[in-house]
Amino acid sequence: MDLAYYQDYYKLERTHWWFVIRGQLIQRLTKQYAAKNQPLRILNVGVATGRTTELLSALGEVTSVEYESSCCTFLREELAMEVTEGSVTDLPYQDGSYDVVCAFDVIEHVEDHQTAVAELQRVCNPNGLVFVTVPAHMLLWSHHDIVNQHFRRYTRSELTGLFSEQIGKIVYSSYFNALLAGPVLMLRWMTRLVPKNWVRSKAGSDFTILADDSLLNKLFYKVLAAEVKLMPRVSLPTGTSAFCLWQKGAAALN
Repeated sequence: MDLAYYQDYYKLERTHWWFVIRGQLIQRLTKQYAAKNQPLRILNVGVATGRTTELLSALGEVTSVEYESSCCTFLREELAMEVTEGSVTDLPYQDGSYDVVCAFDVIEHVEDHQTAVAELQRVCNPNGLVFVTVPAHMLLWSHHDIVNQHFRRYTRSELTGLFSEQIGKIVYSSYFNALLAGPVLMLRWMTRLVPKNWVRSKAGSDFTILADDSLLNKLFYKVLAAEVKLMPRVSLPTGTSAFCLWQKGAAALN
């Protein structure tokens, strides 16, 4: 990827309604479920242009991992952010190294997602937390998934099922972006009928369709912000994304 792509994506991660709300969700749930012994040792796998690392840094010391070498270069040269180039399927860390292990919209990019989840669990310490988000429902599959190099989208049960092989428990899972799932589905179907470059900018995904200062961007933010306030009291029955928080069993390394 070239510099212009990452500059475009950098802006999206900090201004687009979906990214902003996802960031609030990440902070809210990490504070709720992570161990209270601050500061936390946090591993953030698949950091993209770094916004999730910035958010998690308020909770502890964050180690950032990114697969794409060009993205690592962007982070180092443009943001002066320390990052390790590596893969979620082969993390270069010892067993039980981190209190919180995160992979936000990462494992859908990996063909062997079971190995990816096993690696996240391996480097998590006993009683630590693994926090994963993914795109939901193959019904929503579109050019957005293709350009972002996804292998699949998930139901919530498919996501939680990936965590069944090690000692631990799901402490909370849900869909999110439920209130806008219908409009997003309609948008995905409608954009199949027009040339892709009519509605998308450099990054190429559906995230680029709305300008960050548009009325719809602001409206969608308010709608989804109301939804996040319900969490973690409820688990939403559907949505465009899903997430899972898994706590490692204390006996897992014994």
